[in-house]
Amino acid sequence: MAHAPRSALSLLNTDGRAHPRENALAFVTIALGLVAAVSGFFTGLHALASWAGLIGVLVGGWGQMVSATTGERFLLVIGMGGAGFGLYMGIVNGGFLG
Repeated sequence: MAHAPRSALSLLNTDGRAHPRENALAFVTIALGLVAAVSGFFTGLHALASWAGLIGVLVGGWGQMVSATTGERFLLVIGMGGAGFGLYMGIVNGGFLG
């Protein structure tokens, strides 16, 4: 019996239905968390780290409330962790405005 190839989105949509809004929130949270975490290591990018972290935590929180599958929640938690780290590092290095 032949099996259909699995895509990355099929790992998020484990219930067999498409969730474009929830998947988009998960990927945006991952992207913002990555930007915040990486820019949090540089003192000159404290404003970027702070704002990206804050927006990432807020988007991730909203995504947690509307998520439908465990895969989406997993990505949201990872992204929110990076966003929170970047937010804290950005605040330590100078805050939102400097």
